[in-house]
Amino acid sequence: MSDEKLALLGGSPINSEPWPESNTIGEEEKKAVMAVLDSGVLSGFRAVPGEDFYGGPQVRGLESEWSAYFGASHSVSFNSLTSGLFAAVGASRIGPGDEVIVSPYTMAASVTCVVAYGGIPVFADLDPESYCLDPASIEERITPRTKAIVIVHLFGYPADMDRIMDIASRHHLTVIEDCAQAPAGQYRGRYVGTIGHIGGFSLNRHKTIQAGEGGMMITEDPELALRMQLIRNHGEVTVEAFGLEDVANTFGGNTRMTEMEAAVAREQLKKLDGLNQARITLAQHLDTCLAEVPGIEPQRVQHADDKHVYYLYTMHYDEAVVGLPRDLFVEAVRAEGVELRQGYVKPIYLEPMFQQKRAFSKGQFPFASEFHDANVSYDKGICPVTEAAYDHELIFGSFVRWPLTEAHMDQVADAFKKVIANRDALLAAKAK
Repeated sequence: MSDEKLALLGGSPINSEPWPESNTIGEEEKKAVMAVLDSGVLSGFRAVPGEDFYGGPQVRGLESEWSAYFGASHSVSFNSLTSGLFAAVGASRIGPGDEVIVSPYTMAASVTCVVAYGGIPVFADLDPESYCLDPASIEERITPRTKAIVIVHLFGYPADMDRIMDIASRHHLTVIEDCAQAPAGQYRGRYVGTIGHIGGFSLNRHKTIQAGEGGMMITEDPELALRMQLIRNHGEVTVEAFGLEDVANTFGGNTRMTEMEAAVAREQLKKLDGLNQARITLAQHLDTCLAEVPGIEPQRVQHADDKHVYYLYTMHYDEAVVGLPRDLFVEAVRAEGVELRQGYVKPIYLEPMFQQKRAFSKGQFPFASEFHDANVSYDKGICPVTEAAYDHELIFGSFVRWPLTEAHMDQVADAFKKVIANRDALLAAKAK
């Protein structure tokens, strides 16, 4: 392979055919949607006390089946996990001046859900192995104002929940688990999302199972479940009927799931185990293929009872060992017809809202107000592990997924090996 010219330099690519997309929608989902259309009931919700407050038969059926799958006492559906996270923060009674510890390396909604209620996100750094929040960094960030932690099980890998729950218990903090990328992932044999106080899952079209959009929240606490239901469905005009004395954060809107989405999600839930196993099988094969590739270290499962469900296949890139700048390596691999990306998302605290501490049209609320003295730092350097991953060390792909095969994984490995074998030619060409 070393004598093959790189595609980036005019040679033939390892792969010249587009890989098949992952379309998990089949006849089952089509029949389920048609049944809803035939019923004429596309949404069963009404913003009044009574059975219709909880939605129609498909929504309630999905919530029941979701609870049964995860062994949860309560499931609450939403039109998106973003809405679910906003409701979880509201149900946890976060308010102006309260601090919530969050991940800097995630979809922004895992952070802005805090700002929406006047809370202040405090960014902890990542564990370099899991890319989830580092418990030691969490504890360093706790102050008397801290009220909650939003954990993100990133890339399909579980965070260190035993240590996190110990910290939360000692400091009386609510733990919200964002499991968007880790549906049915496990930590020490327990499903992520069932360990904290509230767990959330995404049914967005990019996820392992999907309903186009949609989100599911689970909890063992009946009051948290009720408060999320109120926020989902205009709680400001229904809260009195439920007898809650503390009505703070129970105002809501329409963040309800439709009957068609729920019908699709019910069929997709049946496929979750098989789709996850396909990802795990491909990841294990690719692990073997890359075992002897210098400077590329795939993410490893750290405990026998943990279950990584590989929403993304991530690797640590050692530029000094590979001998190529990371971005040039990625460019060369992509030219070989293999999807590869680097860096994931820019650390959220470096985005303009946090750099300017400006979320609303007047003043710097919630970052500076009568409730807080604006001493939370969003300066570059506050999360060095995160910044190193973004700037230099992380490469990843979404290629461990159905309907791809082990032959596709072989192409990934072959592309990596080809680029490294032709390193000198690539560097020489770029130096001209």
